[in-house]
Amino acid sequence: MWVRVGRNRRIGLWPGCVVFGCCVGSIGNAWRPPANSDRQMALPDAVAAMRRQCLDELADPTVGIAARKVLVSLDEHWQGLTHFVDDPRIPMDNNLSERRVRGPGLGRKNYYGSVAKWSGQLAAMMFTLLATLPMWGINPRRWLRWYLESCAQAGGKAPANAASFLPWNITPQKLQELRQDPSSSDLDPDSS
Repeated sequence: MWVRVGRNRRIGLWPGCVVFGCCVGSIGNAWRPPANSDRQMALPDAVAAMRRQCLDELADPTVGIAARKVLVSLDEHWQGLTHFVDDPRIPMDNNLSERRVRGPGLGRKNYYGSVAKWSGQLAAMMFTLLATLPMWGINPRRWLRWYLESCAQAGGKAPANAASFLPWNITPQKLQELRQDPSSSDLDPDSS
């Protein structure tokens, strides 16, 4: 959200909204990793200054309609937008999450739609699973090979206990095996 706030201010979508020009940059500079203690201490002050400026502009009857809409939205979402101030583990923006869904989002234009509801649900499930595996340190290619071999052993059907293939249900030994770096044998389908 903060990235969009700054971007939209720069391209002039909200001319007349002073709060964004004076405050977003100082908040971003105070938050930007790696944060040292001085910058981290400046963050609550910068956020409080933006909050005051936002409320002052909302009280000003001369603020334009477009700017007022933005300020009202900022006011309504303020609590969610400022969680990162109290907990440094929370990122200021969601760029990482947006980058992770970029592939499926762009790909859907090339997939020509799913046609059937079940195929759309399957695609969403697979995108989610294949994005989750690296978060657990699992090599998706190894995991997929393991799962498909299990399907073949089950006569071409999904294994009876498919939940055991979810990362949080995998045994520690199998998890270690799936976490090993991919070797050339993982990339060459004829090397099994």
